[in-house]
Amino acid sequence: MDQNIERWVSMKEITEYLGVSRDTILDWIDRRSMPAAKIGRLWKFKISEIDAWMKSGVAAEQ
Repeated sequence: MDQNIERWVSMKEITEYLGVSRDTILDWIDRRSMPAAKIGRLWKFKISEIDAWMKSGVAAEQ
């Protein structure tokens, strides 16, 4: 298996990574197009996509 393939992280992991609440993440997904994939009832994220989204400035927009 290719070790360069990035794994998907859970909601718990992304809230810890960003230091924000689950509600904030859900708000960002809904209002600010935060990159996420919903698999059944679970949200999954790729750290590289979240980093790029944060750096783009979208997260800081009012």
